[in-house]
Amino acid sequence: MQVIPYLFFDGQCVEAFHFYEQALGGKLEALMTYGDLPDGTPVPPGAKDRALHARLSVGSQALMGSDCPPGEYQPPQGFSVALQIDQAAEARRIFDALAADGTVTAPFGQTFFSAGGFGMLVDRYGTSWMINCEQAA
Repeated sequence: MQVIPYLFFDGQCVEAFHFYEQALGGKLEALMTYGDLPDGTPVPPGAKDRALHARLSVGSQALMGSDCPPGEYQPPQGFSVALQIDQAAEARRIFDALAADGTVTAPFGQTFFSAGGFGMLVDRYGTSWMINCEQAA
C-alpha cells in the first residue's frame, strides 16, 4: 500500500505542480485538464483549462492533485504534507523553495527532535508543509 497526498486547488494546480516539480526535484508524470476529457463528457462551465488530474513523482513517492470545478473550492485545513529528508542542506533548500512567496509558520532550524532541521510553512498556493531532517548537518 502507498499513501499519496492529493491536493485540491482553485485554478492553480498546473502552476503549483510545475512549482513543486522544481522545488522538490520531482518529475511531472501526468497532467490532464478538464478540456482533455473525451468528446461528449460534460465539463463544468469555466473548467476547460483547469487540471483534472496531476501526478508528480519524487523518488519512489508521489504527490497528486487537481483543480476543483469553479465555485467548489474549499481552502485546506487540518493537515500538512510532511517531508522527511535525509540531508540537512537539501531539507533547507526545499524549505526555502517552498517558502518563496508563502508564509513561514515555524522557521527552519535545529530542534530537540531534529538535528538537521525542522520547519513549517504554507506555500503560495495554500498548502501546508512540514520539512524535517533528523540527521545532523
